[in-house]
Amino acid sequence: MRNIAIIPARSGSKGLKDKNIKELNGKPLMAYTIEAALESGIFDCVHVSTDSEKYAEIGRKYGADVPFLRDAELAGDKSSTWDALRYVVQEYRKRGKEFELVTLLQPTSPMRDARNIREAYGVFEQKSADAVISICELEHSIQICNKLGENGSMYNFIDSNKVGARQLSDTYYRLNGAIYIQKTELLMNKQNFYNEKSYAYIMDQRHSVDIDNELDFLFVETLMKDNRD
Repeated sequence: MRNIAIIPARSGSKGLKDKNIKELNGKPLMAYTIEAALESGIFDCVHVSTDSEKYAEIGRKYGADVPFLRDAELAGDKSSTWDALRYVVQEYRKRGKEFELVTLLQPTSPMRDARNIREAYGVFEQKSADAVISICELEHSIQICNKLGENGSMYNFIDSNKVGARQLSDTYYRLNGAIYIQKTELLMNKQNFYNEKSYAYIMDQRHSVDIDNELDFLFVETLMKDNRD
């Protein structure tokens, strides 16, 4: 199957200015995802989807294909990543290139490595899946989470009748945003991503760190330095 990795890297960012190209231990953030995708050896094309020529040049420097930019209307704060992916597939089709699989790799997951990508793809093949989504164990039990009222009252925040030792020991998982593999037809037809042929690829929390703000960035810097040491 011809497989394309798409790395979405629009130039606007609410939380952290120019987050996708912010220098992280000597390299722009998105470089780590480009290098992991290339090193995995499973992609026929590694594409950076961006609305910025500056970002495109950085992507090309690290080995990505960026033959076209993303439409401006697909680069706003409210724009859908999935619409941006469909745009990439359509543009490659215009250029005579077809891909049976689309893999979304968020640049904000720099700890996700080539091994993770290969293992996720292995799950896809083993299960004859329509899609594989990376997840990780939830840091805290969902049983100790709830919404808070406007006045800050903790009344009925935890239902002690329903929360016991067994419930607190149950394992819950969350999406970590690192890897989404799916059949192109599923993407283009806007079918339900989480169907009976969608499977999980479980990652550890260290490789699941997602950068959204400055604190996340500093945390990943520390993890990477620890890896080198």
